Amino acid sequence: MDTLQFQDVCVNIGENTILKDVSFSLGKGYIVALIGHNGAGKSTIMKTIMGWQEKRDGSISINSINQDESFLAYKKQIAYIPEEPFLLSELTAMQHFQLYGQSYGLDEQELMEKVEHLTKLFEINDKLNEYPESLSKGMRQKVQTICALLPEVALLLIDEPFMGLDIHAANDLERLIKNKANSGTSILLTSHQLERVEDLADKYLMLHKGELIEHGDMKSFEKLTRRTTE
Repeated sequence: MDTLQFQDVCVNIGENTILKDVSFSLGKGYIVALIGHNGAGKSTIMKTIMGWQEKRDGSISINSINQDESFLAYKKQIAYIPEEPFLLSELTAMQHFQLYGQSYGLDEQELMEKVEHLTKLFEINDKLNEYPESLSKGMRQKVQTICALLPEVALLLIDEPFMGLDIHAANDLERLIKNKANSGTSILLTSHQLERVEDLADKYLMLHKGELIEHGDMKSFEKLTRRTTE
């Protein structure tokens, strides 16, 4: 059974059609890259899966739980790393981690062990009591990334995962993404860094002006690269 079913989804914003009858699915443990120029609809797909963007038509389900019928049960199966960090100004980094842990029902000991491991890995273990305004953009992105990596979920959404990260953090994140997939998490990501996508993703979906125009496995990556750079 596929983890994610995204079926005949249409999204309009005003009079503009942003997604037009887009359908695809994600198998368990697969890493799938959304490819396309700016404005192709990649972030809209992410936001629609999250429930932040209203769809006009279509259905979305995760492990057969429909977004429209059981939203809370559906939402608990997703974690999301947005392109821009979205942190609460009144919470420290550690309080963000605790909030995420509580939201997903993580045991406190398990949460603390994961926080210790991930903050050391991303070299922000000395920033736990800092507020977002005192952190650089890269540090804020690391906090946001760790939040999404704390729970064990069926589907991990990642919008431009390597933006704002230094080369070491980007390499660490790539390894973590692969580990998540190997443990059964399905991952949908967007990235303009196609050289990383080639090594990271199993399959790709190519969007153009809100339509899915091509899909396949990464063995056809050279053809994909030619088309996206013309």
